[in-house]
Amino acid sequence: MYNFDVETPGTVADAVAAIGRDEAQALGGGQTLIPTLKQRLASPSVLVSLSGIAEMKGVCMGDDGRLCIGGATTHATVAREAAQYPALAAMASHIGDPAVRNRGTIGGSLANNDPSACYPAGVLGSGATVVTNTREIASDEYFQGMFDTALEEGEIITEVRFPIPEAANYQKFVQPASRFALVGVFVAKFSGGVRVAVTGASEEGVFRWSEAEAALSSDFSTGAIDGLSLSGEGMISDLHGTGAYRAHLVGVMTKRAVDAAA
Repeated sequence: MYNFDVETPGTVADAVAAIGRDEAQALGGGQTLIPTLKQRLASPSVLVSLSGIAEMKGVCMGDDGRLCIGGATTHATVAREAAQYPALAAMASHIGDPAVRNRGTIGGSLANNDPSACYPAGVLGSGATVVTNTREIASDEYFQGMFDTALEEGEIITEVRFPIPEAANYQKFVQPASRFALVGVFVAKFSGGVRVAVTGASEEGVFRWSEAEAALSSDFSTGAIDGLSLSGEGMISDLHGTGAYRAHLVGVMTKRAVDAAA
């Protein structure tokens, strides 16, 4: 590690002002940033902690019927308090280990957009809206590639708004050492159709499997996606599994999610 200052603003406005200064960086739960600092892959002179901003914490139902989760809300809190969206609560309850769940935040996870993280699949699969200090971003526009998002310099995720589907489920094939998803699939059935979001598989990060969505929108059953498959090209290939293996797992986990949701 090295020397740096930490600021703990109490409001979003104060946090935005602090982040706007030279060599400052926002700090959510620190589950990614702190290890990055230890490895000297980043060296901000000031960390602006978002953990003390009360308006960015908590889970509630909005007047429009969407589940609203503050950007500084921990995974453990989502698991405990998002009872109106059981599939999302269950997903949060299996992120990392207890230490990670009690420190990591939904906003931090989405801002980092790790290609194997769980929340991107939940947000994209739900068709959620990412709210920042300046605007609202639809999930289909938010995720733009591995570790890449629509966030601009100085933007903070203050809230995420989830529409509640008729049925949903998340299935994750866990990489045992990291607890990240080797492949994770979030399936959500709405009156207007089905969304299927995949994490952990593609070199481009989280993505929607459109062919499965079309089939499941006509027939929400595992049989509807019999015969559908993805190519291993463009999939992550590493010591844990080849691209072809991950492509196969997408189909397996999608069927499990549909079966559990139905």
